[in-house]
Amino acid sequence: MKTQSMKSLKEEMMAVARGEIKAPEDAGQTSFESAEAMLRLLTPDNRKLLALIEERKPESVAALADMAARAEPNVSRTLNKLAAFGFVQLREGKGKAKIPEVKVHRITVSIDVFNEQDKIVFA
Repeated sequence: MKTQSMKSLKEEMMAVARGEIKAPEDAGQTSFESAEAMLRLLTPDNRKLLALIEERKPESVAALADMAARAEPNVSRTLNKLAAFGFVQLREGKGKAKIPEVKVHRITVSIDVFNEQDKIVFA
């Protein structure tokens, strides 16, 4: 996981496209603009969903929504956001069901107060 401003990401992508530089090894990784941006995704409600997934192992998004007493479309949108950033994986289940699984159990953030490049490590 890396932090990179949108401006820096765009500049990097354009330089790669122009052939000025090679794509960085971490180019395919999910990135956040800052540790703060990542933490905004980890709201108390979203962390409760992650805990429910880990503890109760729901067989579908619908089952998770029932456990959380939340509307299924809301839970589905949240899980898609969490999946896009690598916090969860949505595996194929029975029929059209998706089985949520937690992929990240601990996050370590190192912030250099003199630099905008926060370091985020998922475990």
